[in-house]
Amino acid sequence: MKAIKANLLYDGTGAKAKKNVYILFDGEKIVDISKDRKGAEVVDEGIVTPGFVDPHCHIGMARSGEPYQEDETNEEMNAIYPLVNAIHSVYMDDPAFRESVEFGVLYSHIMPGSGNIIGGRTALIRNFARDIGDAFIENIGIKAALGYNPRSTTSWKGTRPSTRMGAIAMLREELIKAKKTKALLKKKKKIKEEIEPLTDIFIDILDKKLPLMVHVHKEDDIITLMNLVDEFGIRAVINHGCDVHSPELWEKVKKKKMDVIYGPVDSFSYKVELKNESWRNIRYIVESGLKFAVMSDHPVVLQRNLYLQLRFFRRFGMSKEEAIALISGNAADIIGAKNIGKVKKGYLASLVVWNGDPFSLDSYPVHVIAEGQTVYEE
Repeated sequence: MKAIKANLLYDGTGAKAKKNVYILFDGEKIVDISKDRKGAEVVDEGIVTPGFVDPHCHIGMARSGEPYQEDETNEEMNAIYPLVNAIHSVYMDDPAFRESVEFGVLYSHIMPGSGNIIGGRTALIRNFARDIGDAFIENIGIKAALGYNPRSTTSWKGTRPSTRMGAIAMLREELIKAKKTKALLKKKKKIKEEIEPLTDIFIDILDKKLPLMVHVHKEDDIITLMNLVDEFGIRAVINHGCDVHSPELWEKVKKKKMDVIYGPVDSFSYKVELKNESWRNIRYIVESGLKFAVMSDHPVVLQRNLYLQLRFFRRFGMSKEEAIALISGNAADIIGAKNIGKVKKGYLASLVVWNGDPFSLDSYPVHVIAEGQTVYEE
């Protein structure tokens, strides 16, 4: 059994940091958090956080050092094609993975891009693995997009919307088709083997087996998404929300009990649907009391800089513990990932040892442990 002595432990839950405790792990699992090292070999000491979880990114699809023609973030064959799986366009030799691990980001929720209404399946992976076989953990949900992005791709193949209403109509068509097919199955007027693969996936969306991870920035588009949730009873997670510039919208989201993956914070407002975007908007989501996580949207913001975005949330009153949870425990909870993002008994021993307070510019990771194994050491 091994141990890390945490002079201060941010455990990823948002709870008050613990002082002078030992994190005991055996193999890949944490077996205890204790004031007593219980005879374990102490392999390091310092301030400890969980390994970070990026809940929305395109790392390994848009690859560092490769020309834009090699970017595989969006499949251009059709505006609605949920059979696409992000893992099949991930290359683990992307140098960005190494840099992410060095800065404590150990897990990525990788999504197809937002050029399609339905972009495909999202994948949770280990950043420290050598190939996609070792990296892949599970498919999480289906990437969807509302707003400007899917209507900006009319030059791509397939039937494409030129307006927001067109995009919603195409999405509703597939959901209505799946709803009617479900009714026919229930009445035994159809058998499962007759259902087209695309409709089969939309039935899983209706049954909440596959949550929609929805790219959406503007307040009115978020209202539209909320209406779709009401109409079809689906589970949808708001991704981005950077144009929300009032407290009222987040109050509506909170009342609807919808989750949010917010950000990225440090990106340039390069399109009209971000004309109200500002780092000052962070105040509204912080003060709402919503449970949310923070993304990198790599390569929009480099994943290695994920934790640097936390400075804005501290500015608007979040405790250090709550801020750390935005890229660890909260992120894992919202995407439904098990046993990562928190330093707790029974969780994977994925830990970052810092040479000082992570919120100080002088501090950096000196020892990164992923599922019980050292993957980086300064």
